[in-house]
Amino acid sequence: MNRIFGYARVSAADQNTDTQLDALQRHGCDRIFEEKISGMATQRPALDEMLSLLRAGETVVH
Repeated sequence: MNRIFGYARVSAADQNTDTQLDALQRHGCDRIFEEKISGMATQRPALDEMLSLLRAGETVVH
C-alpha cells in the first residue's frame, strides 16, 4: 500500500500548525507527524519517526 505521510513543523512554541494540518488533511495524508521545534535543532523526533516508517513508493508531503 502506498501511504501518504504528512509533516508539519513550526519553530516556536507560540506558533501553531493549524494551517499546515488543514492542508495535509485536504491532501489526503494517511498519517500526519507534527512538531514544534526550532529549525536549528539537530534532532527532530517526529521527523525521525516518520522517516523510519517510510517505505519505497510512499509519499511525504510537507
